[in-house]
Amino acid sequence: MIFKEGTPIYMQIAERLQDEILAGRYAEGDRVPSVREYSVLLEVNVNTTVKAYEQLASLGAIYNRRGMGYFVADGAVAAILSQRRRAFLDEELPELFRRMTLLGITPDELLSRWRTASSAADGAGKAAT
Repeated sequence: MIFKEGTPIYMQIAERLQDEILAGRYAEGDRVPSVREYSVLLEVNVNTTVKAYEQLASLGAIYNRRGMGYFVADGAVAAILSQRRRAFLDEELPELFRRMTLLGITPDELLSRWRTASSAADGAGKAAT
């Protein structure tokens, strides 16, 4: 995994595991890789992965069964989507609007690009199935 500057590694690991849950790689009730397995896979310190798993557990996305490992919690997808939507709407969207204003990009231009991108994504999804 290639890590980005400016964001703690444990947060990037947590985001990756959330992405994998959202993508269906790990369904609710499934066991996720152990902390050690995930650390080896991502080539990071075990303590960093522990911190990521603790963050996901506090979100309610995963839980620990003593002696058995971590599992995807019931309602994990809904919890992740709720948290990410809130962060996007409260943090990222205002910054996008600010940048659009500075660059003179109109809502109509943005909507046109969004429709084009959505159509392309829909076509790619249909081609893959």
